[in-house]
Amino acid sequence: METTVTELRFALDTFYFLISGVLVMWMAAGFAMLEAGLVRSKNTTEILTKNIVLYSIACTMFLLVGYNIMYVDNSAGGWLPSFGSLIGSQAAGADHSLESDFFFQVVFVATAMSIVSGAVAERMKLWAFLIFAIFLTGFIYPMEGYWTWGGGFLSEAGFSDFAGSGIVHMAGAAAALAAVLLLGARRGKYGKDGSVHPIPGSNMPLATLGTFILWMGWFGFNGGSQLLLSDAENATAVSQIFLNTNAAAAAGSIGALLVSKLKWGKADLTMILNGALAGLVAITADPLSPSPLFSAGIGLVAGVIVVYSIITFDKFKIDDPVGAISVHGVCGLFGLLVVPMTNSDASLVTQLYGAAVIFGFVFIASWIIWSIIKVVMGIRVTAEEEDAGMDLHDCGVEAYPEFKN
Repeated sequence: METTVTELRFALDTFYFLISGVLVMWMAAGFAMLEAGLVRSKNTTEILTKNIVLYSIACTMFLLVGYNIMYVDNSAGGWLPSFGSLIGSQAAGADHSLESDFFFQVVFVATAMSIVSGAVAERMKLWAFLIFAIFLTGFIYPMEGYWTWGGGFLSEAGFSDFAGSGIVHMAGAAAALAAVLLLGARRGKYGKDGSVHPIPGSNMPLATLGTFILWMGWFGFNGGSQLLLSDAENATAVSQIFLNTNAAAAAGSIGALLVSKLKWGKADLTMILNGALAGLVAITADPLSPSPLFSAGIGLVAGVIVVYSIITFDKFKIDDPVGAISVHGVCGLFGLLVVPMTNSDASLVTQLYGAAVIFGFVFIASWIIWSIIKVVMGIRVTAEEEDAGMDLHDCGVEAYPEFKN
């Protein structure tokens, strides 16, 4: 009888892990739709190509080397991983199958890389982006992942990041920031006098659909990170995580709505969408410990922060077409720093230390890789190619051939 119960729990937890992974995989569609809606129509096919190919690269690289670097045969509390290949073998007494663990982890890697694609949209060479994807998903992300979730020195120090506000989201934003600084702004985005010229996206219905898909996928992102479901304690925890995740997203959109109304007198849809995502990113650091009301408070503040962050980056002429660095980087950091307010096992000093290590490592490593790519093949298309659109230059297929923008 005991064996039967154990096997049943193993099967249930494995199934829950797989379904959570499917929800996170569906976030790839969310990123694709959000970014397609927020770029101009002449760049739509190219951004969609980036999203499906980066997902494919992430899955392949994490299978070949990334998972092993992050989890297999590494010393506890260390900083240098084993650099093996493939995913290893099933550990005795595991709560779920090794394959389900890999599948859940690999979709997180793709999420980190998806953050980069929106920030560099409309002016980066497709092949430069895809080459960088190999390094981020195969080596850079797994390295900092080992330091944290893989039991390395940040984990040993007490750094807490339940589902990846820093490990996934801020890391992706750090790689994106390094690229944007080397890449420069889109043509016509900023005037010589410092003025900001808005470049509207082509399809707000798509952007809104993408946000709702991401919102839905986040229940797998955060809920699956509980890892288990097959007893009353874990089932209750998963329910709490779902509730808190939803509350933070809802309050985030409200926060951004209020700020946009007070600042511009309008309900800016793009800010509202980013407000919901900001709330989701912020609560991801610890979606279990806070009360639902406190979770809503975290989301509300994140929704306010993201609007002012986007404005501030524009003042410094850091051009991020979809607001990814603000949503995932600034609000990811905010999420990490509020964890000690509800989780007594975390400290502000340790959270700051972990955030600095993750951001610093990913930013510097990404800067080096981007710089090498820039020297070898260049990372930016020509002015003529940018004006004509990335669809014709990189893909030869227009997303909306009947219309011109």
